[in-house]
Amino acid sequence: MAKITGHKPTIFFNLVLILFFVLMVSGVESRVVGRVPKAEPDLVCDQVVGVKSGDTCFAIAQQFNLTIESLRFINPNLNCEALFVGQWLCIAGKST
Repeated sequence: MAKITGHKPTIFFNLVLILFFVLMVSGVESRVVGRVPKAEPDLVCDQVVGVKSGDTCFAIAQQFNLTIESLRFINPNLNCEALFVGQWLCIAGKST
């Protein structure tokens, strides 16, 4: 039987690459498959107000005895830097 001496490093390197690939794929797969997206609460708005000229988030929050945090919570897409006249804001609501 003939001895194959020159191929040992190549075989070892190939085995290491295959092992690395298998571990990498299984790690990525477990992150994608194992991840459960956070369920956002459903918000129900009970009362709304229309933004008037000169209104700010702070003024609206003060007018309806809200904190800025609660105003932002019940209006998740609210951008206080870009309020516009006629925009509807929820001022009383709850999560279900």
